[in-house]
Order: sequence, then structure tokens, then C-alpha cells
Amino acid sequence: MSDVTFRDFQALIQRRYSETDAARGTPGTFMWLIEEIGELATSLHECAPGKSPTPEERHNLEEEFADVIAWLTTLANINGVDLTSALTKYTDEERVKGVKD
Repeated sequence: MSDVTFRDFQALIQRRYSETDAARGTPGTFMWLIEEIGELATSLHECAPGKSPTPEERHNLEEEFADVIAWLTTLANINGVDLTSALTKYTDEERVKGVKD
């Protein structure tokens, strides 16, 4: 397996799902994203610090992270947001100043 860039991943999501994503629109896609965030929250709770997750719990956690990223990418595609460009907010050292508490 090779590393994938955000640009490549966003293009892959666009190629595979653009027709159904466009038909669903922003509101429906946002709801799917929120559902996946809820599933990620549950998985994180099951893999809480101090507890050794089972292999199944670890696999589920990875799946839920992937789902959240995929749905967020879909939402970006529907709204014409280039995630690679948007992420310069964090990758450009001139823009990154301090941390949030």
C-alpha cells in the first residue's frame, strides 16, 4: 500500500461518488458526516486510555476514522473546497501561530 495525498484522496472520492453525492447535497451529506462522528465517538470511548482495545475494537476505530475523513471529503467536494489548499492553514509555517488550549 502506498501513501496517498489529500489531493489524490479527494479526487478518488470525486470519481467514485460524485453523482450520488451531488444528488444527496450538502444537508444530507452533513447528516451522514455527523452520524459517522457519533460512531467515531463511540469507538473512541470503547478504546479509552488505560484500556487495552481488542483487535476488533482497534480495527473499528480505524474504520470510523476513515469514514469521517471520507464523508468530510465528500462534503468538501460538494461545496467546491480543495482540501489541499485549505490545509495550508496548518502546513504553512507563516499561518500557524500558537495552539488552542
